[in-house]
Amino acid sequence: MTSLRSALPLLLLLTLPALAADPLPSWNEGPSKQQIIDFVQAVTVEGSKDYVKPAERIAVFDNDGTLWTEQPAYFEVLFAFDEVKRLAPQHPEWKTTQPFQAVLEGDHQALAAAGMQGLLKIIGATHTGISTQAFIDNARHWLKQARHPKTGKPFDQMIYQPMLEMLDYLRRQQFKTYIVSGGDTAFMRAFAEEVYGIPPEQVIGSNFVTQFQLNGGQPQVLRTAKLAHNDDGPGKPESIDAVIGRRPILAFGNSDGDLQMLQWTAAGSGKRLMGLVHHTDAKREWAYDRNSQVGRLDKALDLAKANGWTVVDMAREWRRIYPFEPAVQAQVQ
Repeated sequence: MTSLRSALPLLLLLTLPALAADPLPSWNEGPSKQQIIDFVQAVTVEGSKDYVKPAERIAVFDNDGTLWTEQPAYFEVLFAFDEVKRLAPQHPEWKTTQPFQAVLEGDHQALAAAGMQGLLKIIGATHTGISTQAFIDNARHWLKQARHPKTGKPFDQMIYQPMLEMLDYLRRQQFKTYIVSGGDTAFMRAFAEEVYGIPPEQVIGSNFVTQFQLNGGQPQVLRTAKLAHNDDGPGKPESIDAVIGRRPILAFGNSDGDLQMLQWTAAGSGKRLMGLVHHTDAKREWAYDRNSQVGRLDKALDLAKANGWTVVDMAREWRRIYPFEPAVQAQVQ
């Protein structure tokens, strides 16, 4: 009789293909993982009733709160605050001018009082009046230096390991993956290819009006202070229609700002997958939805449940949140 010790290598070899076959290893076995795998298999098996040609396998993803963390504030906003501090020596008037004074003094109450108008002033001062390449360089420098206030990790490590696996899985099945986000397009292009494997031409976001000009004889594209497109809410299907020119067959978001993108995807013919990342894990990440000031998920959550869309319960369905943390089993709630 073969001894247990001698049989172990054979057993390991037999289990390796099963382990390698799992396309989403950071997902616990559950409804969301199964729905994703079932969908991908249905649309990629040639000859099946739900087969979709590779050219039409378009998948779109929100960024903030869907591919990386958006708490305690949108990372692009934190970048803008740090840029105010970096640029302050060139603008001595900011010491006594709101909302810049509030940023420099760390006055959260004054910042809150400034509201959206104040934030737009900060964004305008830090995001425009320079070339697109200069802005991307500034964003990349910040990403190398800045650290998340809770974890101490670089911001581009605060990405969701399960979603990275999903992106890779889709691309292996000849999907074309896009980011469609309310964030600034150039800001996301500073890291999206390196972090997510999504090239700049597949990153769609909010945009400022740009102008070609010669600066010292060198051509550049200048970012002006005029907003060209707000890629949030209804702006998302509008930009998908304008830039991609194909209706997605898969769309993932996490907030009411993604609702119209999901509705636009769902309205197409054939098999579709619409999904939401539901932030339910206060221990490993954050727990928030209907009453949150960041990434509010209310109406979209109700419609997702009513329409049978995929709702990912982060606490229950993700074995790990970030690439740098160990995997754990699903939490019992």
